[in-house]
Amino acid sequence: MMRIRSLALVIAASGALALLGCRDDRQAAAPAPIEPTAASIAHFCNMAVLDHPGPKGQIFIKGRAEPVWFASVRDTVAFTLLPEEPKDVAAIYVNDMAKAKDWQHPEAGSWIDARAAWYVLDSDHASGMSEKELVPFSSDAAARDFAAAHGGKIVRLGEVPESYVLEADAEPEQSHDPHAH
Repeated sequence: MMRIRSLALVIAASGALALLGCRDDRQAAAPAPIEPTAASIAHFCNMAVLDHPGPKGQIFIKGRAEPVWFASVRDTVAFTLLPEEPKDVAAIYVNDMAKAKDWQHPEAGSWIDARAAWYVLDSDHASGMSEKELVPFSSDAAARDFAAAHGGKIVRLGEVPESYVLEADAEPEQSHDPHAH
């Protein structure tokens, strides 16, 4: 009798672990990035994302099908740092400016995981709102090439100073040259 109970407990525990494993796999699968449309509105400025030049961002919150849109990468990162914003993030994507042929309007399909990107801070390229911008790249080499041509410092997402994204610019950054990239 004891052996049957032990066997039943082992089977039940194995089944429960298998179910938990399936649930974890579903939760671990990040939603794929989507392309903005005319209806995509930036979270902080309430303006159309497509009306802004430069790299953009999107954050998927767990349980929501549509991302939260951002007109700049700097705003995307700021969202993750603000205590009043949701923390149950399923995925964060930014435009890979190494793939973008047009700074003004990065091409469809140029999204990369923001957590894996290399960023250039303090370059001569400003955000769509003429503020300092984080310029994302999928590789360290592409970030270095950009920084050599446009100035700036290369960092990973966890190294971006909070002050860089949360403090207002003292002076608007110099406007970027749309033909430079």
